Amino acid sequence: MSISTEVILHDALTLPAVERVKIIDQLLSSLDEADTRLDTIWAEEAETRLDAFERGEIRSIPLEDILARYQRAK
Repeated sequence: MSISTEVILHDALTLPAVERVKIIDQLLSSLDEADTRLDTIWAEEAETRLDAFERGEIRSIPLEDILARYQRAK
């Protein structure tokens, strides 16, 4: 941890529990915010893969085959 992080943590730990919970809630909420850039990249990738599948350039693998490979790899 950086010194500033340690100072913030030290100060936060001196707060009443209710205030610490508010800070925790805010921090956790900030981690859940959607990254629209990443969402866009994944949507484009999904479209590219679907198009390739529909053109016959790639094929699907049955779930049973994937699970069998996973079991063998254990």
